[in-house]
Amino acid sequence: MRRAIALAFVLLLGSEVATFAQSDFKVTLLGTASPQARLTRFGPSTLVEAGGQVLLFDAGRGVPIRMGQIKIPIGKIDVLFLTHYHSDHVSGIPDVWLSGWLGSPMGRRKAPFHVIGPTGAKNLMTNLEKAYALDISIREVDEKLPPQGIALNVEEFAKDGVVYQKDGVKVIAFEVDHGDVIKPAYGYRIEYKGHAAVISGDTRYNQNVIKYGTGADLLIHEVAIARPELMSNLFAQAIIAHHTSPHDTGRVFAQAKPKLAAYTHLVFLSNEKVPEATLDDLVKQTRETYDGPLEVGEDLTSFDIGDTVTVTRWKQ
Repeated sequence: MRRAIALAFVLLLGSEVATFAQSDFKVTLLGTASPQARLTRFGPSTLVEAGGQVLLFDAGRGVPIRMGQIKIPIGKIDVLFLTHYHSDHVSGIPDVWLSGWLGSPMGRRKAPFHVIGPTGAKNLMTNLEKAYALDISIREVDEKLPPQGIALNVEEFAKDGVVYQKDGVKVIAFEVDHGDVIKPAYGYRIEYKGHAAVISGDTRYNQNVIKYGTGADLLIHEVAIARPELMSNLFAQAIIAHHTSPHDTGRVFAQAKPKLAAYTHLVFLSNEKVPEATLDDLVKQTRETYDGPLEVGEDLTSFDIGDTVTVTRWKQ
């Protein structure tokens, strides 16, 4: 009986490994929220599986939880790419970095934590290393965790171009416009086997997103929306001015013509008197300028990219 149970466990484990390996080019929205804490939408983060590699783009709150739900060990992340340095995009980095080192032996990171980002990445990670120095030194002695798994390998860039290339997977960074003083800010184009997925990063309407998003299989774009009666509020005006409206995002989609357009990082503004706009409002305003395939992303929405793009929404 015990042998049968053990065999069943091995077969189940093999099945999970096979499922992970079979995802040749897959994008999963781990977190689709704005900085506001929500139960159903975690912080901005996108996972890309391509050619057996696991790439994470931004690390908002809750990444280890979402990855646990899809059964990918946090220690299996090969590279973390950063778009910019707003807190909602980087607040989860310590959890990703440290939890990937603390995980079970089979899922534990054994190589240095690889981070690629625009200028500022080294400063950020060096200071995180200082902030958690006592925790790290204690665990190295008390738990005998391997020091190479908590080490850092940080690369920076300062212009458009290829920032990562390995085993047929290419990642291209491109500058975007998140506001006059919010710099650096970048998006990414991920290419693999003749297919491409593009992540806009946080941006206003921007020609570079159209340039690098043109002809992509999947173009994932941020969006911000507020009811008209809220737009007399100076704070709302300032937030909307740093993002892309549904109307203008539709223009980006219409010009880039991806096989599938998708929303992430949904910024829905409200106050005590004016409620949030609805998802129907978001789609309706997008349709003013774009009539192609569109998905409003939710946490754990995934996209399998091949000759077609297959969308799967998470079910508990």
